[in-house]
Order: sequence, then C-alpha cells, then structure tokens
Amino acid sequence: MILTRGARITGAVLCAVLAALVAAWIVRDLRAVGDPSALLRYWAGYTDGWPKKLPATLQADPVLLVVHVLALIASLRSSVAASTLVVTGLVTLVLRLPGLWIIGTSWTGDRFGDELRTRALIGTFVTLAAGLALVVTGAAGRRRPEDAYERLPTRPGRGAGVTAFLVLGASGAVLIAWEVRQLFTLPDEVYPAWYIGGEVLTLGLTAAPPGWSSVALGLISLVVAWTALFRAVHSRPLGMTVAGFLLVSGACGIARAVHNEWLQHFGELETEQRLGVLTSFLLAFAGATALLVLARRGFESADEPDHQGYGGYGYPQGATPGYGYPQSGAPGYDHPRGGSPGYGYPGGGGAGSPPPPASPPPGW
Repeated sequence: MILTRGARITGAVLCAVLAALVAAWIVRDLRAVGDPSALLRYWAGYTDGWPKKLPATLQADPVLLVVHVLALIASLRSSVAASTLVVTGLVTLVLRLPGLWIIGTSWTGDRFGDELRTRALIGTFVTLAAGLALVVTGAAGRRRPEDAYERLPTRPGRGAGVTAFLVLGASGAVLIAWEVRQLFTLPDEVYPAWYIGGEVLTLGLTAAPPGWSSVALGLISLVVAWTALFRAVHSRPLGMTVAGFLLVSGACGIARAVHNEWLQHFGELETEQRLGVLTSFLLAFAGATALLVLARRGFESADEPDHQGYGGYGYPQGATPGYGYPQSGAPGYDHPRGGSPGYGYPGGGGAGSPPPPASPPPGW
C-alpha cells in the first residue's frame, strides 16, 4: 500500500503546522533567555547556570522539531510516507498529551504567567488535533499501486532488523528497569509528579513529565525492537524516530558526566551513579547504531518474499545476470520495488527521517 497524492499533501501541511508550533516555542525561549548556550545547558540538564526566566521547552522539543521537518519531507517523497505520518502523529500525541492537565494547573500560571499559559494551552489543543489528523491521514490515505514500477514500502534487511532488535531492545529494557527502580528511590511527594507533572518538579511548560517520557520511550523501544526483528515496514520510521531521541538523551547524559567530572572520578562514584553514566553511553550507542542500520536502503518489497541472493541489508551478494542494472543503497525512506534482475531501472534517491527525550535515570 502506498499513500495517495492528496494524503501526501495533507500530511505535509500538518507536519508544517506542527513544526511551526515547536519552532515558535524555541524562538520564544531564545528571546526570553537571551543566551543560546544557557538554553542548551538547560536542555542538557545541567544543574548550574540556569537562566533567570524559565524556558517553556525541554530536551525533547528540538528533537521533535527535527522529526516534524523530516516527516514533512518524507510525506512528499518517501515510499513509507504512510507509516511515517502515523508514527509522527503518535509520537506527537504521546509527548503533548500531558499538557492537557499540566498547563491548566495554578502553579504553571505562577511560574510562567497566565498569558503564556493560555498560549500554551491553545497550542496544545492544536498540536493534539494535528497529531490525530496525521494518524488518520496516514492510515486512511493509502491505496494499492496501479503502476508496476511504483515504489513500494520496504522493510529493513535481516541484519538491520536483528541489530535494531538488540540495541533498541536493550535500551528499552534498561529504561523500564530504571523506572521500576524509581518505585523504591523517589520520595512520596515527588513520585506522582515524576509521571503526571507537579509543582515539585521544574518542567517545561509544553513538555511531558520526565517519568512519562522515560516510560513512553522505553515501551516504544521494546515494541519497535520486536517488530524490527520481523522486519515490519513501520519499524524503519518508528525505529529511526526512537533512535533519535535515544541518541540525544544519551549524548546529553554524557555531556553532564563530562561537565561534572564524573568520568575522571568514575571509580569514586556510587554504584547507582556509575550505572547512570553507563546508561548514557548505552543510549547514545544504541541510538546511533539504530539510525545507521535502519537508514540503509533495502531492496525487498514489503509485499513480496525475499529475493534469493540478497544479504541482510538488501545488497546483492554477487553478480546476477539479467537485463536490469544493479541498484545501490543510500540512506532514506524511498526504496525501489524490487532488486531482482529484469527490465527495471535503478531506483531514485529519497528522503531520510532520523528521529520525549527519555528523562535521565535517577541521580542525573
């Protein structure tokens, strides 16, 4: 199944609206803070040098902006545009849903002001509506290809699927394990706010609570790891999106460890803090690895059995006689319909789409 032209245009417009909303909040924070480096430090989770005016965005927002922009490009050019729109809509809904009850509380007005809170609430309703519309557009705007040479959605190769299963599965399991650990470490007055938001935690106005983001990223990582093992079509856009959040979360954790000189005194840290630092490296490695393997172009059609003689990533293992030309892989979502010899022509290039940041494990 491929996406109709009307659905592609509708999806592109919705992604543009979502990207504009996130960009507007980031611009607002840049103006309010006045120093881009201070905003970057706040996003990374540094505990010192916070800006005087509290930003409304958190670490997930710039990542979400990239996801929306790349989804816009993919919706117009990609063979997996339908899956990309559904994935983007679902991720947006998960990240913005807590804003419905957080923004309306009295403490957000005291902290950010009533005017900014009203703007955030309106923006949240628009974002949720656009996210839901993306899911409907991607699910209902599909059709069967009419031309034999139309590019069909492709699935990851065997090697890519197994690699994504290992790294994303490990990351998801570790994130869920940290949240189970929170049951025994968080104080009673902090525990509910960790997942549903509250005044005791310093949160961005438009961002999800840290526990909510961590659980969501862990569960989605486990789901995409399982589907990647069976080489499902949606595992590529969903896996790349999750990988982007993992990479940024892990990179920020490593930056904090370097800033606080935890790596220099690693042997002196408590066991739990050591595990937190190691988790950052795991998330960064898993995110980078998943992005690399899932961005590689495969040649198997999602609606056809594997072609004999092709490796795990969809590359031919040897010369095959025929009238067609061998096709070369490149990062992106677009894929030719097949890679078997015949009268076909090489496929063209496509658009890639890399990725709540997971909230850091306890003690970050």
